Amino acid sequence: MNRRWRRLQARIRILSTGAMSLRLRLMLGAASLAVLFMLALLPVLQGAFSLSFEKVIEQRLAADAITLITAAQVEDGRLSMPERLPDEEFNLPDAQLLGFIYDRRGELVWRSRSAVDEHIDYRPRYEGRTTEFLRVRDAEGIEYFAYDVELHLAGRRDNAFSFVTMQPTSEYLSLFEEFRRQLYLWLGSGLLVLLVLLWLGLTWGFRTLKRVSAELDAVELGQRERLSDDHPRELLRLTRSLNRLLDSERRQREQYRNALGDLAHSLKTPLTVLQGVSDTFSAQAHSRAQAQIMRSQIERMSQQISYQLQRASLGKSGLVRHRAELEPLLTSLCSTLDKVYRDKHVEVELQLPSSCQVPMEQGALMELLGNLLENAYRLCLQHIRVSANIGDGDLVLSIEDDGPGVPLDQQARIIRRGERLDGQHPGQGIGLAVVKDILDSYGGELSLGESPLGGAAFQIRLRTD
Repeated sequence: MNRRWRRLQARIRILSTGAMSLRLRLMLGAASLAVLFMLALLPVLQGAFSLSFEKVIEQRLAADAITLITAAQVEDGRLSMPERLPDEEFNLPDAQLLGFIYDRRGELVWRSRSAVDEHIDYRPRYEGRTTEFLRVRDAEGIEYFAYDVELHLAGRRDNAFSFVTMQPTSEYLSLFEEFRRQLYLWLGSGLLVLLVLLWLGLTWGFRTLKRVSAELDAVELGQRERLSDDHPRELLRLTRSLNRLLDSERRQREQYRNALGDLAHSLKTPLTVLQGVSDTFSAQAHSRAQAQIMRSQIERMSQQISYQLQRASLGKSGLVRHRAELEPLLTSLCSTLDKVYRDKHVEVELQLPSSCQVPMEQGALMELLGNLLENAYRLCLQHIRVSANIGDGDLVLSIEDDGPGVPLDQQARIIRRGERLDGQHPGQGIGLAVVKDILDSYGGELSLGESPLGGAAFQIRLRTD
């Protein structure tokens, strides 16, 4: 059951701690799509602006070409133009608007005052098109928009002329660059606002998972027994399944403890009877040896039963993570042991951080510390030191004494079940085995070394997260 709970707990921790990573993955995915969309939209908007702006320029040049056509007259088969045109830009030498008129042979027959200093090698095509909008370059490589209108004046084919208006592309390019800068700025700002809105939306959407995570933390800390049903229907199946597992574990552990209590009670009576029989045999001179053997075996049976009961009942819960205050528990245990070993006048030194908590059920911690402290009291000369350190997610608890210590070659053997080095006191050597089994159920470690006090140093290492 505990193994099953550990697997379930690992999955629950992934769910409860992975909400942020899931949100981050969704955010990265949405952000990537948004960036790709913006990158795809950028050339489309630039192309649309370029087409629209060129269309405006074409319409303007077409209107200017109509001005030239309106002003043109044919007299005696020759083209004549007025001294000044209605559009003043044609009359100014430094103006950007240029006007040209070509005959059917492609020879230049007139140019506006604004085009006097321009040297543009342009030849009308006369391909049957009435109008044409294109780009041309002058001798210095400057680019121009050109609008060409082919027209037969006075209805005669030999009076075919090409009216051409031109304008440099530099103004268009400067406007296009400004538009592109503004487009980058607005799209970048829009993308930033969109990402912020996406993050806020995902944060709001993941509040439910955070609430589930908070409830799971409360269950693990023993602050509540079940998860609530106040969740979206997509999570109700999960929360209800977890509640059924919690209820099932709680019932099984309760039944387990009741069964162990019944077992202990049922074994107590026959052991008491056997103890009485051994006392009767010990009163008879010829049966004292057998009575001593029986008493020893009864004591061994009692200790083994006690060990198995402790081992079964002090294991770690599947999901609920208990925490016990260390200092009050140590004070209580030392007070009890001081009375038991009052003739030794043991001095206990506590080096504990403030409000130190051990990630263990209080009953299990009391059994663990009780066994280690009882060994220290029994074997020390006068001084015991209990210290605790927390770092890198680990709690390290040390119990040291100034007794005879443990030989280096015996340190690994002494923590095995049933092993003892102290032959002066009764017992089966199961105390350290109980300690080790409790630590195994909580994923902890027990090690034995030498203390600066001169005796043994038992060290416990537990994960605090």
